Amino acid sequence: MTPYDASPAQAATRSAHPPSRLPSRLIDGFGRAVTYLRVSVTDRCDLRCTYCMAEHMTFLPKAEVLSLEELDRLASTFVGLGVRKLRLTGGEPLVRKGIMTLVEGLSRHLRSGALDELTMTTNGTQLAGHAADLARLGVRRINVSLDTLKPDLFRKLTRGGDLSKVLAGIDAALAAGIQVKINAVALKHDNAGELPALIQWAHGLGADMTLIETMPLGEIDEDRTDQYLSLKDVRRDLASFWTLTDLAYATGGPARYVRVEETGGRLGLITPLSHNFCEACNRVRLTCTGTLHTCLGRDDASDLRAVIRGGADEAELERAIFAAIGAKPQGHDFQIDGARPAVARHMSTTGG
Repeated sequence: MTPYDASPAQAATRSAHPPSRLPSRLIDGFGRAVTYLRVSVTDRCDLRCTYCMAEHMTFLPKAEVLSLEELDRLASTFVGLGVRKLRLTGGEPLVRKGIMTLVEGLSRHLRSGALDELTMTTNGTQLAGHAADLARLGVRRINVSLDTLKPDLFRKLTRGGDLSKVLAGIDAALAAGIQVKINAVALKHDNAGELPALIQWAHGLGADMTLIETMPLGEIDEDRTDQYLSLKDVRRDLASFWTLTDLAYATGGPARYVRVEETGGRLGLITPLSHNFCEACNRVRLTCTGTLHTCLGRDDASDLRAVIRGGADEAELERAIFAAIGAKPQGHDFQIDGARPAVARHMSTTGG
């Protein structure tokens, strides 16, 4: 029992009579309802993907990272304000010690009806050992980041990763009844020619596939202009041999979906550079340090860690969240610039 939960009697009543779906109380200055919170539980990762982080990363000291109890409190406050979807991210969320305790705690919002979905983005390396528990706790969908099915290329892109662990994790998730979506970053010099085979493989598993353009976040060891591949060009190439049918389907994220008629599967395209996807943005991101970013592509920041560690009660915490949401920008500032990233923070710190 925590100070921001209902009393036992209230909780029992909610379980027996789940609340009707209420509109979000989090409305930004452009009239967009914020119903989706992505929570980074750690900046650490057991891989070092070349487009994501430098080979020799300096990670945050423990004192700067929110405790599991603080993460629960903040996420639960957002749920109370109308957020209907929570996604746990990292870094790699499954390397966070005690992560399943947090998942179990947040799953109470699924049981009460306050939350529609609790999900996760993972690199899959630790997934085989956690898939059954994730399914038991109500996680019905996960995203697995995987850019290639070639072991040698996977090892190169991740600086030493073992592809077999990821594939075993995907198999375990599917066996547990979790719906899997494969996310791949389109890289001009590494996996561009492999993308059709990767799509076919994912669809053969019954998994959706999403392609993502490189995002200019954080200093890395490479020039992103060298690897940037426009998904407009990828779609045109795919359409030369497949039939792509636009779909109205949406998962709450920025992907625009098509159905590949020949495979029967869905393909999502996330295009922060070739197409700005901000017009219907319903998302905000909470980092593992308690910083709230209302836009992935802006250096906006609201320090909620300072609020809660300063002894704020729930009303004060809600006021801080409302102020941050009210300042959410209309759109991001992404552009490929080989000299510098558009945003200084890394994706592993922001939450992928």
